[in-house]
Amino acid sequence: MHSVKLGEQNPYPATYSASCLESIPRHLARESIGLEGELPFSGQDIWTAFEVSWLDLDGKPIVAMATFIFESDSRHIVESKSFKYYLNSFNQSHFASFEQVSSTMQADLSKACDGSVKVELCTLDASFDYIEVGRPTGVCIDDLTPPVIEYSPNAALLAVEAGKQEADCEIYSHLLKSNCPVTNQPDWATVWIKYTGSKIQPESLLAYVISFRQHQGFHENCVERIFSDIAKVCQPEKLSVYARYTRRGGLDINPFRTNANEVAPLWRIARQ
Repeated sequence: MHSVKLGEQNPYPATYSASCLESIPRHLARESIGLEGELPFSGQDIWTAFEVSWLDLDGKPIVAMATFIFESDSRHIVESKSFKYYLNSFNQSHFASFEQVSSTMQADLSKACDGSVKVELCTLDASFDYIEVGRPTGVCIDDLTPPVIEYSPNAALLAVEAGKQEADCEIYSHLLKSNCPVTNQPDWATVWIKYTGSKIQPESLLAYVISFRQHQGFHENCVERIFSDIAKVCQPEKLSVYARYTRRGGLDINPFRTNANEVAPLWRIARQ
């Protein structure tokens, strides 16, 4: 893939260009947390783009919202800044229909990530019925007092309550924050966890979530680290982890990982 010189200032392309897309191999981050061979989860990375536009054949601007669903078993992720460059390359380019734009994006993104990508485009009026803003299901743990405060990911902060079992427990926190490894800008998220198994001490889970506060990692990598650490330390029978990140540059990224044959919830948070 053509490099957009990540972290540097570059002019936006004047016309459509698939060469803007920057691919990053998933295995680089996965190997650092011991994920090698068969993955212990399935899932998707669900991106929402709020600033999509192009010109029809008469030169009239068209605006839309888009959802991009990348499967977690694709070989690469697409770096978000390069994705923004790519989407902006459509702004002054002519396309005959929504279908032509959608098929073009699907082909380009599938090639960039070396995997299956689903693209959904909708008009702004249709977007009002697309996905609801709502509160995550389950219990929020943010009012608890964590036993320890650390700002670097530490799986040792996690603990379970001996002898206590939970069936389909759902908990969430709005306190997840990490930093972009390219720009060092903060990434804010609500993380939702559903599990079956030994009861995870909620205070310990909150301390663990907070420990990402100064961590540099892409959204997808952070969620996979959270999934892996909970799976190793707490050993739940079933586990799903979902993070809804606030948008930056007109894009939000929402990774979902599960070993329980679950699907990602349809709500989005108010901050999005």
